[in-house]
Amino acid sequence: MNKIAKAIDHTDIRKEATATDIKNRCDEAKKYGFHGVVVNPKFTSLVSKELKGTDIKTVILIDPPMGLSSHTERVKLCRKAKKDGADELDIVLNIVDVKYDHYDKVLSDLKSLCAILPTKVIIGSGFLTDDEIIKVSKIVKKAGAFCIKTATEKDPLEHREINEKVHHLKLMKENAPGLKVKASGNIRTISDVRKVIKAGVDFIGTSSGIQIMKELLKKV
Repeated sequence: MNKIAKAIDHTDIRKEATATDIKNRCDEAKKYGFHGVVVNPKFTSLVSKELKGTDIKTVILIDPPMGLSSHTERVKLCRKAKKDGADELDIVLNIVDVKYDHYDKVLSDLKSLCAILPTKVIIGSGFLTDDEIIKVSKIVKKAGAFCIKTATEKDPLEHREINEKVHHLKLMKENAPGLKVKASGNIRTISDVRKVIKAGVDFIGTSSGIQIMKELLKKV
């Protein structure tokens, strides 16, 4: 149970989330011992303050859903997150650049960003072909990220079957050896969690962490 809790990035990236909501997410993370709390940049300082004195990470989502901001703006967002107390960044790579085969541009962008804080790179795997997943997995490793992640909000992967998500995870793990792997996209049950862990994931991004832990506790 503790192993699963330590893998969960407790996530609240809703546009309508309030400061009270985010404080509640932090309290829940402390109760269950989650790995991190993932929020939008405007809540960085709040989460950092709420998690002070714990080993739970303040994780900031950068540039969802497709990484389309300019490189300058992306650097600015990451530096501000660091200044405000972030421990880790979850950064979406530029999916349009991938689609147009601008792989050198993707690598250059990510190298700069990964140098700012420990970074998980979100590849948007639901938008990509298998061949593109293989290519960007290698790029993420070259860029200096410590982790590669499947998806974030509005990714088609949310609506795919769990077996397809597992297929993506296996491709990522095979082509970015040595990196941690994070699964995300409607992972809501213990059954889902066990399937992605079997595929070799290290972290799970979900807004259903409490539901998962309660389900797990019932089975203990």
